[in-house]
Amino acid sequence: MRIVLCYPVELRHLEKIQAAWPGAEIIAAGQERIAQELPKADIFCGHAKVPVPWEETIARGKLKWIQSSAAGMDHCLVPAVVASDIPVTSASGVLAKQVADHTLALLAGMLRDLPTYFRAQQKKEFIRRPTRDLHGARIGIVGMGGNGRRLAKVLKPFETTILATDWFPENKPREVDELLPADQLDAILPRIDILILAAPLNDFTRDLIDERRLRMLPADAVLVNVARGPLVVEDDLARVLKSGHLWGAATDVTYEEPLPESSPLWDIPNLIITPHVGGQRASRIDDMTKLFLENSRRFQAGDTLINRVDKILGFPEQGAILFSP
Repeated sequence: MRIVLCYPVELRHLEKIQAAWPGAEIIAAGQERIAQELPKADIFCGHAKVPVPWEETIARGKLKWIQSSAAGMDHCLVPAVVASDIPVTSASGVLAKQVADHTLALLAGMLRDLPTYFRAQQKKEFIRRPTRDLHGARIGIVGMGGNGRRLAKVLKPFETTILATDWFPENKPREVDELLPADQLDAILPRIDILILAAPLNDFTRDLIDERRLRMLPADAVLVNVARGPLVVEDDLARVLKSGHLWGAATDVTYEEPLPESSPLWDIPNLIITPHVGGQRASRIDDMTKLFLENSRRFQAGDTLINRVDKILGFPEQGAILFSP
């Protein structure tokens, strides 16, 4: 058995994985060697951020299971993987707490207009301007996966009204006031003050938020994207922000990463950009290893895997056992 890892493990993590797989060869490939090591793997755990030969790997017929170390699955759900019978599991929920932390930071920063005050501080100017409230806000969340559910739980104590959309609307968390099917997003847009994107990237969500939908939001609404950059048409977002229709936006993800210097987004004053750091947390590698170890036990015992993914939709399938941090 050859297990190839592509997430930043330390020696203590490797020792635990080795103990769970006696006699197996454990390869911590990292991004530097993953393209070379992946085709020889029986089991892969990680997130390859560089081009890797998925087609060659699947054609060899050796790979038996893919455990993503990311909640977003676009990095591995290539056609060859989707067409195969290889089980794929995600890290949905593993990073939910830190994504919620980062969402709150972005949201509060934009509602309280911190970019204006930061710029004023650099100029030694003492200025005031109106701010917005999180308490009592009407919040829309797109996607009720691990991140979306955690966000609803964190935001509800602010006396908010939470409307959401999801592929499985029958699974409504108690914190959500109204949960609609994924294809009914337009029905909630005029009714919310804040729109938070927490959905995976797939054929349905790519370019989901375009100018038409941005203008369906009330004037002075706020957009926060902690999902994937391609959910938003960036030229449309720039145009709508410059027109003054939205109060502002905040994004931890962009269509292209790193965001090119030529992007018009850099120069928009009411836009906060962070470099895809929403998943950073001191214990995230511990948490990811915990999930991999539990799924390793289940895999070896022939039990149902946690976070088993619907490979067409790109997120845990209906009725899947979900990771709980």
